[in-house]
Amino acid sequence: MASFFILGLFTSTIGVVLPYLESYYSLTDTQVSTIFLVAPVGYILASSLTSLVHLRLGQRGIAVIGPLFQIVFAAGAAANPPFPLLLVAVACGNFGAGLLDASWCAWAAGRENANAVSGLLHGSYSAGAAVGPFVAGALLAGGRPWYHWYYVLLTFSLLELLVLPLAFRHEDATRYRQDKNHYPTQSSESTTLLSHAKSLLSRPVIWASAGYLLTYAGTELAISDWIVVYMLRARHATPYLASLCSSSFWVGMAVGRFSLGPVTDRFGVRAAVVVYILFDIASDLLFYAVDAPVAAVILTAALGFWCGPLFPSAIVRLNSSLPRELHVPAVAFVASVGQVGGAVLPFGLGVVAERCGIGVFQGVIFVQMAASLGIWMVFPSGVEGTDDGCRQDVVGPVLP
Repeated sequence: MASFFILGLFTSTIGVVLPYLESYYSLTDTQVSTIFLVAPVGYILASSLTSLVHLRLGQRGIAVIGPLFQIVFAAGAAANPPFPLLLVAVACGNFGAGLLDASWCAWAAGRENANAVSGLLHGSYSAGAAVGPFVAGALLAGGRPWYHWYYVLLTFSLLELLVLPLAFRHEDATRYRQDKNHYPTQSSESTTLLSHAKSLLSRPVIWASAGYLLTYAGTELAISDWIVVYMLRARHATPYLASLCSSSFWVGMAVGRFSLGPVTDRFGVRAAVVVYILFDIASDLLFYAVDAPVAAVILTAALGFWCGPLFPSAIVRLNSSLPRELHVPAVAFVASVGQVGGAVLPFGLGVVAERCGIGVFQGVIFVQMAASLGIWMVFPSGVEGTDDGCRQDVVGPVLP
């Protein structure tokens, strides 16, 4: 849980830092939006290597490599580099985040009561994402330069490097292979990985999950990354109120992920997610209609609340339809596609905002939510996340 809390700190504060980057580097909306395009580079590379790292080093290897790359990101940004080097640091950080994200998501989705466990894990992410904008906003509003925030993230990443390997100290490659009943020779590892890739890409549920997460992640990160700019320019809010709206989105998401997991288990993944997205669309329409500071904070929290279970529910539903040996590569693949959506859609919003004004923000969010609902409705049937036999794939201690 601590690992996902730190992931939340990294992810959520890009939107808070964005206006300061534009001013500091003299960038346009389109130019600063390139920061979103480099994020999938690290994630896609991580998705292609996650299975290999598990086979060679186990979860313990993930627990070391992931935080190391996040340290590279935080230290690089804290050094106040030229903007192109900042983009390189972001890509490095997202490589580490991609390893951690896919590995711990697969672990959580393979437990008993997977929706509840995934909700706790992702709720921790949302808790970090809720704290991040508030603290970063207060720090930067006090006159500190933007890169001072990355001193804070560097400290958290160093602590993560100490804690995670300790938590997973027994989860080496041998333990992982035993759990999978998989004992490859050195010459067979590449064959195994290739067969996994072919098996994954031939399954409709993989492409449905990838399409859904592409639109959902794009929606989540477009809200997180642009809500501050929208509140400053379109609603003429103070920097404090704008950062508060960003934090309230993640607070709502944390509450939703902690509380709605059991509800999802009770009513079934398919029906519950449809209801959640419909409530999200209603919250977006109310946010558009009501222009008041208090309402903005409450409605962004409502947006986050109903978004809360959407990602973990998709992972649980995916894993319930696949054999155990495909869980880690499947989650890595669809999560990387989600990161592409989380990069391309916020970037696209930046391009449109530069041409048409940031007022298009709410309309773009509405369209993306509707697209997520449409893809979810055509999800292949027979994957309701009820196959308990699919939930024992990843062993390891509960994250600290």
